[in-house]
Amino acid sequence: MVRQPAVAGAFYPQDSGELIAQLERIVPLQRGSRNCLGLVSPHAGYVYSGAIAGELFAQVRLPRQVVILGPNHQGLGSDVALFDEGSWQTPLGQVPIAAELAAHLLRSCPQLQVDPAAHRFEHSLEVQVPLLQYLQPALQIVPICLGSGTLDDWLALGTALGSALNAWDEEVLIVASSDMSHFLDAAETQRRDRLAIDAVLALDPVLLWQTVRENRISMCGVIPALVMLQAALQRGASACELVCYGHSGEVNGDMSRVVGYAALAVS
Repeated sequence: MVRQPAVAGAFYPQDSGELIAQLERIVPLQRGSRNCLGLVSPHAGYVYSGAIAGELFAQVRLPRQVVILGPNHQGLGSDVALFDEGSWQTPLGQVPIAAELAAHLLRSCPQLQVDPAAHRFEHSLEVQVPLLQYLQPALQIVPICLGSGTLDDWLALGTALGSALNAWDEEVLIVASSDMSHFLDAAETQRRDRLAIDAVLALDPVLLWQTVRENRISMCGVIPALVMLQAALQRGASACELVCYGHSGEVNGDMSRVVGYAALAVS
């Protein structure tokens, strides 16, 4: 099964030459070698958040295999939906699913369900793929789309995912796809986003969940970030860094209704 792009031509260029040219502009030439267990990366159109995601990915030594966790904006399919075989098409070519790793996760994480339908139109995972593919030509992915559930559900998934990756014999990076606050003025966006960012920096998934709920922070990928944090802690994470932060008003000049974007690295 080949999953076709849903947002090429909207969130990023559909033409391969135009996409490469944009990636050359937004991804720093200098490459880092930071070893990370998990990342939080934004998923807006590349004109808005691509440079923030590009800065993050350029600093990290990207392994061959990446698990991408994204929120289910469309409400389609199951709440813990894994795409388990085949490949994802992008303008840069096909990215294979890490099928053996996907099968291992299915055996190890009882919450996971095979459900390609949840991925068909979802942009939050797709926009990460060309950036990763550009920097890691041997890329293989395991996309997991996350919907509704309780805090206990997501902590259990993160624990199971971390344990499964501890038992896997190849390095794997987890990318949690998330934008931050939506459609508040710039000052309030930065204030609320800082509360959520501080919870991630504290490596505290429960605090992140509580902070987002209590402060009504419209962080669409709070569940992917929470699951990534719990998995990273299970894998021995001890530090987190805010690599960069920005918002849409810095691009379009409208400070009255912005979307925030944060790039965080967990090691």
